[in-house]
Amino acid sequence: MSQHPIQHPEPHAVKQYLLGLQDRICERLAAVDGRGVFETDTWDRPEGGGGISRVISDGGVFEKGGVNFSHVMGETMPASATAHRPHLAGAPWQAMGVSLVMHPSNPYVPTSHANVRFFVATPEDAEPVYWFGGGYDLTPYYGFDEDCVHWHRVAKAACDPFGDQLYREYKHWCDNYFYLKHRDEPRGVGGLFFDDHNTGDFGRDFALMQSVGDSFIEAYEPIVARRKAMDWGERERDFQLYRRGRYVEFNLVYDRGTLFGLQSGGRTESILMSLPPLVRWEYAFVPETGSEEARLTDYFLTGRDWLENVDA
Repeated sequence: MSQHPIQHPEPHAVKQYLLGLQDRICERLAAVDGRGVFETDTWDRPEGGGGISRVISDGGVFEKGGVNFSHVMGETMPASATAHRPHLAGAPWQAMGVSLVMHPSNPYVPTSHANVRFFVATPEDAEPVYWFGGGYDLTPYYGFDEDCVHWHRVAKAACDPFGDQLYREYKHWCDNYFYLKHRDEPRGVGGLFFDDHNTGDFGRDFALMQSVGDSFIEAYEPIVARRKAMDWGERERDFQLYRRGRYVEFNLVYDRGTLFGLQSGGRTESILMSLPPLVRWEYAFVPETGSEEARLTDYFLTGRDWLENVDA
């Protein structure tokens, strides 16, 4: 972390970090999958910029997954980015980030999402305005206390160097953001979420984004390794596909990244990469009382404090 504030953004440094992060995550996920290979698709955006999509399908663990890097730019800020920044309307901008979603075949392995991103706009006759955002969250179909505690321990450790209360703040933000209002339920067991982060010290702000980005694979890989060999059958698979419907609903109705990508003329294939390959909806489904399926919503999807009374 910087000893003296670095106020001016350094997009090139952020881009190099993000490209390296994409490579490291894909390497670790391919290793834990054991069979699948991430295929690379490099693309250009006519309006400016482009990206690299890395996609895995029909692997040993992951039915579908994608780790996407994008660096896009434009002459006028999209509406989704100026709603609470009216002074940036009409400013040229650039945005870059790594975003991923992994959908496992085994219902006992949770789906996970992560994203770290950087945005900078340059209003006429003014200094550049930057901010960072990101986080990660976990969406189990069948929950395990030890997985949730591990997930949140890693998240807390990533935040602690930047403030004692930062984990609590970002966990609360995550719980509120990844919430399906029309269902009145959380999407998963939470994690971290932050946006619009700018303290005026670019070096420290960038270090926070790196800490969050680097910690994702340390949080997720051990859970995948622990659950990937568990036996499952048609009942578990049906429930997994049903719960995937919640994931689709959130991404198409509420997700900021999806909205920004579509409004800014982004690449549709990459924007919708997060959607699962198979999903089902069932009218008015209610799991059997006392079942593991019922326990998901009754116990795990409650916004609970997973580190309470735990030596974190």
